[in-house]
Amino acid sequence: VGGSGLDDFVRVRKSDLEKLTTEVMQLRDFLPRVLNGDLIETLHEARTEQLAQEQEQLRQECLHLQSRLGAVQTECQKEREEKLLLREQLWQSGAELQQQADFCSDLGSAACSLLVSPSISVCADGFVGSLDDDANTLAEDHNPDHQFVLAWLEPLLVNVAAVACGRDFLSCLARDLLDSLMKLLELMSPGVFPKLKVLMLMALYNVSISVKGLKCLSENPGLLPLILTLLDDGDWEVCLHSLRLLQSVLMEEEVLLLLGSSLLDPDLRARVSGLTSSERPSLRLAAQQTLEDLLALQQGPQSKRMHSKP
Repeated sequence: VGGSGLDDFVRVRKSDLEKLTTEVMQLRDFLPRVLNGDLIETLHEARTEQLAQEQEQLRQECLHLQSRLGAVQTECQKEREEKLLLREQLWQSGAELQQQADFCSDLGSAACSLLVSPSISVCADGFVGSLDDDANTLAEDHNPDHQFVLAWLEPLLVNVAAVACGRDFLSCLARDLLDSLMKLLELMSPGVFPKLKVLMLMALYNVSISVKGLKCLSENPGLLPLILTLLDDGDWEVCLHSLRLLQSVLMEEEVLLLLGSSLLDPDLRARVSGLTSSERPSLRLAAQQTLEDLLALQQGPQSKRMHSKP
């Protein structure tokens, strides 16, 4: 083989070339006798049989999967029907439970109306009657009327006024009770029975959390005069909870419109301002926040909204 460079040549011995030529000639003669039609047909048949076996295996696997799919679908349909049945039972149970709850609520409201009004009336009459000069000097722990009111008020605060449905009940069906609480607070002298006053104020504050309850309290004309008096009680906890009740009033625009200029009373602002120098941190902070709200209210509604809490 010739070429333009040394790399274009391949050196082969003549004997090797003759040997390779001989082998090629022998293969040319031998292959037709080996690769005849019978061999090719045998290979084709073997391949066909192998493919048939593979197809049968795949068909069996497919049938098995279809069988499993059918079983799963049947089970799924059964579970779906059971789920629908359970949902229906749950709905019926919920409806029955709601009916029972409504019945119990109505029954409880009726019972409370029957029990609370007479009891608070009797309790208030007896307790108010004890608020004379001698009673004011009697310790809380030794005043039986005070103990009765305290024992009655604590479950009221915890079990009724602290939950939404209880607040709705008090604001809608027990207004006389709220008026009685404010009347008791008004009649008790400064510094007397501070624990009882705090519980009463906490109950009133919990009622004021709802707009409906706050409107109910605000419709009593004695609310702000009562707060003004309690801010000068002398007991720091009474003052603190009076401020919290006042803050609740200042947060609702409809109540602000209802109370009008009475919230701009200089005496109210002066008493709140005086509490900003309290040694009690919580009372001092509450007084500062309330004073800011009162000053914002004095400057106008827009300023009040800017200072209101979210």
